[in-house]
Amino acid sequence: MIPQLAYQETGLTGKNLENAQVVFANQGISEPQVSIKFDEEGTRLFAEITKRNIGKPLAIFLDGELQSAPTVQTEITNGEAVITGNFTPEEATEQVRRLNEGALPVPLELISQQSIEASLGAESLNKSLKAGVVGMLAIMVFMAVYYRFLGIIASISLLIYVAMMVSIFKLSGTLTPWPITLSLSGIAGFILTMGMAVDANVLVFERFKEEIRDGKSIPRALEEAFRRAWPSIRDGNLSTILTSVILIWFGTSFVKGFALILVIGVLMSMFTAIVLVRSILRFSVGEWAEKRPWLLVWIGKNKNLSEEN
Repeated sequence: MIPQLAYQETGLTGKNLENAQVVFANQGISEPQVSIKFDEEGTRLFAEITKRNIGKPLAIFLDGELQSAPTVQTEITNGEAVITGNFTPEEATEQVRRLNEGALPVPLELISQQSIEASLGAESLNKSLKAGVVGMLAIMVFMAVYYRFLGIIASISLLIYVAMMVSIFKLSGTLTPWPITLSLSGIAGFILTMGMAVDANVLVFERFKEEIRDGKSIPRALEEAFRRAWPSIRDGNLSTILTSVILIWFGTSFVKGFALILVIGVLMSMFTAIVLVRSILRFSVGEWAEKRPWLLVWIGKNKNLSEEN
């Protein structure tokens, strides 16, 4: 309950409120909060109010009814503030709705009212997960058909990548103080990284085909392929990580969640595509591959082999 104290009017009203929205602490993965932003006049008034009321409650009224009374922690001069209070996501959303309604310059009249069941959110989540599974299977089929044995190894590494990502999501709440909540935007980032997880393998395998056409042995061609493809893989993934960091720094809560999952996915995909696939190929590719290189990958015309024949 909010204590019913005697509050004094400050002159700061809903007309000065530009926007209110739900944000999340810890890079968009927990602790819902209410972010508010004032216009130029509101910024000036809010700076004066917070300066003389540090350590005191600042009440928010809507239609004469007390909505919230957060305590002022410090003087705020930029016209932006965050209301905390151990909100649940539903409570924070309701608080934002009330604040934005109070900022409207016209009276509201209820015309109709409808209830949307929570099952719609669960349905959207299930559809997104199904899309992810279908996308993963499509990638695995393509890699196995087009790149043969190398594609099968890449598909195995993709399964390991998905298992690692799911484990990170599950363990984040128990091993770290920052539990990862998979919103729809986070799932979109996860699905996107599945395609990126085999992108590095595609670069390596195409380079491997070129090395084989030049007449190199299978083991040497694999090593050269990974070595020569690495700069492109590194630069491409670093640019994605840099963009994601910018989104985390400047974006809103949903964008931050997407970008955070994207960073984790890119790092994990680099590990599975470079370290894991390379180790598996070093262990599994032997003399049999030298005799049947077509089982590894479709190579096409090989001038050196044609001359020998």
